Formats: sequence, C-alpha cells, structure tokens
Amino acid sequence: MHKINFRIVILTMLAAMLAGCSSMRRIERQSHHEVYTTLGLEESCRDNFALYKEISMWIHTPHVEGGLTYSGIDCSGLVYMVYKNVYGKTLERNSANILKKNCRKLRRSQLRQGDLVFFNTTGLNRLIINHVGIYLKDNKFVHTSTSKGVMISSLDENYFRKTWVCGGRVKN
Repeated sequence: MHKINFRIVILTMLAAMLAGCSSMRRIERQSHHEVYTTLGLEESCRDNFALYKEISMWIHTPHVEGGLTYSGIDCSGLVYMVYKNVYGKTLERNSANILKKNCRKLRRSQLRQGDLVFFNTTGLNRLIINHVGIYLKDNKFVHTSTSKGVMISSLDENYFRKTWVCGGRVKN
C-alpha cells in the first residue's frame, strides 16, 4: 500500500512539472505574439526573434537628439543600442560614420534581417547620410522619427524611396 501511495505522489509531481513547462511555453508564445503584434509583422520560423524582441522594447520611445535611453533616442542611437544588445557589437554613433566605418554597402534587393538602411533626408547632396534604420523584413524597417519616435516604416513609402541612399551589412 505504501509503495502505491509513493508512486501516486511521484506521478502527481511529474504531471505538475509537465503542466508547468506547458504554461511556460504558453507564456513564451504569448510574448512572441506580443512582439509581432507590437511590430505589425507576421511571424516566421526564419525570423531573428532576439532582434525583434529588442526592437519591440524601443517602439514609441520619443526622439531625443543624442539620446540613448528609453526616455529618448535618436536614429543612430537606436542602431547603436540594438546592435550592442542583440549582437554584442559596438558601432559608431552617427549614421554617416556607421556606413563609412562599420558596413559594406548593399543594394535594396540584398537586404536581410538586421541589415542597416541609410537615407539622405536633407534634400541636398544625395551622398550625405543623415538617417539610419534597421531592416526587418518585407520591406519594413525600424527607425526613429523626429515627430513619432521609434516606429516601423516601409521602404515602399514614397518618402523613403526618394531619400534612400543604400543598405549596409555590418562587418564582422
């Protein structure tokens, strides 16, 4: 009789542990769902979830020139912080220098998740780089807007088509 009770206790404990693992997976899935909802993206098994999770934490952070915190950040600061937190890489701190010193240039058709996208929003010399974002997928990228803060935009938007300079892949 004692052996039967002991087995029941062990089986009950195992069932509780398995149920606990199941709820952890459910919580993990919910956080996946929340990340994708925040970014407005469809989930795919090929996604760099660590990148997306990091970016989701910055969404709606206000634009502050020179900022590097959740209280305020600028476009190159966002790239700097995401690359530091996701890839453990320290990049330059302004968009022109990031392209010049940290990247090799890419055409738009070569972009992959985590690549950088560079723009000239001045309307002056097209070779001047003054804005940078991080490519996600499906022609979408994250950047910091001076009026709306950290947000997701599309490379297909007319404004970004006109101001596009190049893509960049961070060197190893």
